[in-house]
Amino acid sequence: MTFAKWVFTIGGIWGVLIIAPLFFLEKTLAAASTPISHPDMYYGFAASTLMWQFGYLAIGRDPARFRPFMLLGAAGKVIYFVSCLSLFLQGRVPAMIPMITAPDMLLATLFVIAWFRTRPDAAA
Repeated sequence: MTFAKWVFTIGGIWGVLIIAPLFFLEKTLAAASTPISHPDMYYGFAASTLMWQFGYLAIGRDPARFRPFMLLGAAGKVIYFVSCLSLFLQGRVPAMIPMITAPDMLLATLFVIAWFRTRPDAAA
């Protein structure tokens, strides 16, 4: 269970550090690539993703209780990486995008390992 606590806590902290700045970088990111035509979707992504980071932190506090959410978190990371990789292979985003999201695959793998190593909550 200690493994799961560390993995999800580190994953949550990493995610907060990476995602929270997005709320202050819209203009900078738009200037570096293309203007953001749907700011509602940009901030929706940032908000939803940031909240998942707090979910990872909650899982890290009590892995057995929140074990069912571990695989959902892993799936979200895999889906996002695969989407970014697919966009790159279609020539729609630069190679930097899947490279930036590659750590998500490591975290997804660690989340699945944590799921296997965590026993279900006996109270559930």
